[in-house]
Amino acid sequence: MAYKKSSTTDITLRIAMAMKQMGIDGLPRNYELVYEAYAGGNPDLVRDFIALGKFKTQAALDELGRKYLPHQHEASVLQRSAGAISNEMSNFMDLLSQERSSLNDYGRLIGEASQVIRDAGGTLGSSLEALQRATEARVTHTAEMAQKVAAQSAAVEGIQKEMADFEAMKFTDPVTKLGNRRAFNKALARVYANPELPVLCGVAVAEIDAERRFTPGQVEALSDHLVSFYGGLIRQAFPSSDLAVRFDGLRFGFLFNTSDEGEVTRLIDLLRATFQTMVLRDPRTGRNLGHLTLSAGVCMADRADSALDLASACERALAEAKGAGGDQVVVYGRGDEVPAGREWMLYRA
Repeated sequence: MAYKKSSTTDITLRIAMAMKQMGIDGLPRNYELVYEAYAGGNPDLVRDFIALGKFKTQAALDELGRKYLPHQHEASVLQRSAGAISNEMSNFMDLLSQERSSLNDYGRLIGEASQVIRDAGGTLGSSLEALQRATEARVTHTAEMAQKVAAQSAAVEGIQKEMADFEAMKFTDPVTKLGNRRAFNKALARVYANPELPVLCGVAVAEIDAERRFTPGQVEALSDHLVSFYGGLIRQAFPSSDLAVRFDGLRFGFLFNTSDEGEVTRLIDLLRATFQTMVLRDPRTGRNLGHLTLSAGVCMADRADSALDLASACERALAEAKGAGGDQVVVYGRGDEVPAGREWMLYRA
């Protein structure tokens, strides 16, 4: 069965080759930037990317990232938030300083009144009146202080909520509530934080085989429903200890915190079995639309040298699975014992 690669898969494979040709380091932030440029969704980014010339420095790439990718502004956002919190805390310290000064004045006045009372002179009445006025003033000041502290606390809580919302938005797919591509890139970067000793794990890139059941027009019409339905299914079925993300369309990524290849394929097969047990229904009519299958490409972290190599290996394995008709899993295997052109282990569940 001849299979035409999806445009997304084509782009992903072209990116890996283009980055190597242009000498761009295989950093997750570089991969995302080049991906966005090749995808063509932002004409301004495409224009500025081309304007950098054939060979692009890391400094120039980072400048584009800060300009066009929201998460590249993380440092500046945090700096602004930290500055705002610092200002609020400074204001709070000023209030405490005022409170201390007020307490000192109040204590002095109490001491003077006490001395007068001990002397028991004719001025006792006036001293008691002064003490009463000071007490009333102290109560009023305390109430004002409480209001100011409450306002400062509310301001700090607002900043904390803003930062929490920013973090959640940055790494979450809004439709499925899974992670997004940035979360995936960040996780892959941690895998190779120490290139000499990568974290042992398994990674998979998967795509729902909607084209095996529907025409392109039907897929487009059902797109939002398919993403919501199967994204929610993945969120419920996927182990909370591992990472599941949605890239775009009906493409998903998974990171399994295990070095056991058999365990990785077992977990993917459990997810595929879940797909087979859940009936898809037309959101407008409720009509039974049957079941959709899942294809996946897998690579273990110890078979790649960098985050880019790992992601590329998974993409190539997925393309092989789709090319073989879909509803399959391909595991990428690297080693001198593997003949050229025979780097795949293919199985059908």
